Order: sequence, then C-alpha cells, then structure tokens
Amino acid sequence: MKQFVIYGILLSCFGIYSQETYKRTLKLMGSRFDITVVAANEDQAHKYIDLAVAEISRIETLISSWDPDSQTSLINKNAGIRPVKVDKELFELIQRSKHISRLTDGAFDISYASMDNIWRFDGSMTKMPTEDVIKASVDKVGYERIILDEKEQTVFLKLKGMKIGFGAIGKGYAADKAKRLLKETGVPAGIINASGDLNTWGRQINGDDWSVAIKNPLNKNKVYALLPVYEKAVVTSGNYEKRVSFNGKTYSHIIDPRTGYPSTGLVSVSVFTNSAELADALATSIFVMGKAVGLDFINQLEGIECILVDDHGKVHYSKGIDHKHIENEKVNNRSVSNNKFEFDLMPGRKRIRKSKSK
Repeated sequence: MKQFVIYGILLSCFGIYSQETYKRTLKLMGSRFDITVVAANEDQAHKYIDLAVAEISRIETLISSWDPDSQTSLINKNAGIRPVKVDKELFELIQRSKHISRLTDGAFDISYASMDNIWRFDGSMTKMPTEDVIKASVDKVGYERIILDEKEQTVFLKLKGMKIGFGAIGKGYAADKAKRLLKETGVPAGIINASGDLNTWGRQINGDDWSVAIKNPLNKNKVYALLPVYEKAVVTSGNYEKRVSFNGKTYSHIIDPRTGYPSTGLVSVSVFTNSAELADALATSIFVMGKAVGLDFINQLEGIECILVDDHGKVHYSKGIDHKHIENEKVNNRSVSNNKFEFDLMPGRKRIRKSKSK
C-alpha cells in the first residue's frame, strides 16, 4: 500500500500571472490518482487535467495485464510459444525493468506475475505454506527468461505459463509521463500522485516548494515527516496493513520474487529521486532486500535517497538525508491540519476544486 498526504500552504497569488491551484481526484489504473495543476482559471485547469488523464489511460491500455487485448497480455499468452512484436515504448519499459532487476540482483522482477498465489493477507491463512510449496511457487519467475530482440523489437517469455506485470513500476511510469506531458504543454507547476507514486514540478503559487507529508506507518492518522520537494519524485511503500504472522514472525504482502517468501523487518520505505518509475521499483526492492542491504544499496547510488521505518518503529536514513533537520521538523504527534492543502485518501471520487486562501 502506498499512501501520501500532500501539503502546500496555498495562498492567493495576485502577481502578473494571477494563477491558482486546482486538483482532481479520480480512479485510474485501478487506483486513486490525485492530479494537481497551477493554472490561470478553472477552464484551463480542466483542460490540463484532462490531458493528464488521457495520457495515464493510454499507458494503462499499453501495459495492462488485465486487458486481454493489450500488448502485455499478448506477450503473456505467447509465453513459451513465440516472440511478440510490441511498441517501442513498451519494449523500452521492459528493457529498463530488466536493468533494474540486474541492479537489484532480482529483488525487483516484472516476471513476479508468474508467481503462484500461495500467500493470502486477508486473514484467511491458518498455517504457513510448506517449504516445497513456496519454492515451487517461483519456478517460472526470472527476469533472465525475458528475451528481448532490439532489432526486431520483440519480447519472448521462455517458459509456458510465465507472465510479466507492471504493478511495481507502472503507476510510477504513468506519473512520470503525465508530468512530462503537462510540462511540455506549459503547465508551470503541479503534482501527479498515483496512489503514493508521486512526481512534482514547479512551485506553489506563493513561491514555496511543494511539501510531502509522509504518514506515520504505525498510526495512519498521523504524519511522520514533512519534507519539501522540488522537481522530484517520491514513492512510499508500506506493508503495515497487509500482514500475516506465524510462529511469532510477521510477514508482509511484498514477496521476494527470488525465494517466494514475504519480506520482513520493514513497515515503510520512502524513496526520493528524479523519476517516480525508478523510485517505485526501488521502494519494492528495498523491502525485499531488508534494512541493512537496502540502505547500503541506496548509499551507493547517486541522486537517490531513502527513509526506512523498521517493524520496531525505528527510523533509518540514507547518508544524503539531513535527518537532524527532519527530526526537528517531525510532525508525529500532529494530525492533518485543516489549513493545509490535503490530498484525500478515499479512492474513486472525481472532482476538481480550487485552492482556498487561509
């Protein structure tokens, strides 16, 4: 589960641009999206947001594994049979996904979709699956078995029954693409929040950076830290709602595609970088890697930072984050303030509204 509360002190702006901030919340790609833009008036904002919605819908059609007519479904249907020619955009997304798989030693893997569904986190599991069942569940998983032919622009899954899916990267990719389109259209500032896969550009109408309030993972009615962001993507993944315990050990719904076992030890991972696509994939990877390996991994990457919360509530920071400053700015004991701009967390409601002065 990925959740954000987005804050901005959105004051009226009476400069030469006379711009305001507008937001629409709706359901896309099966998830809640909050799209915020700075525009001169409501009509202009509607047009901007409609462009973003159309782009996100286009991407959903391209990468969906639920749509039987999508190119992704065609790849899966022909697993072990023949290569499938795909659009350049999808081919390059799969290429980047394989690169991230190599970078993370398989902790991220779009062929996770081949995994047998042996874990249930709805309270219905009464016993731990056997070691043999868990091992067998990942027999068809393996990014090395995704064969790409750049010249022919084809994708081939080597094993029958093998599948790919973009659940751990797709919404981040959609956020990046919508942001790029709106920037090219001339939208001066905004936020694309794809159920916690978030990308920002520009600044608020009062000149301040956008601010991201990361929710306290052990108390979802509180926020953990308020952080300014400028031209950055932020993704937070949490496992604190979908969990199961056996023999005194708690397992999360984020599964290691290499072993079939659920991840343990972390309840929240936030990744900060320039791309929501990359941050999305890395947040999942860090959960699988665990605290020590995940932090060491991020500390070796330029331009990427993270904040981790372990299952004891202790917070861990990558080396590039000024955690002392964050400690001073923490809002653990504060509820969401009514005089801030807040993205609602109830999916499926479609609306547009203008920010109000406070």
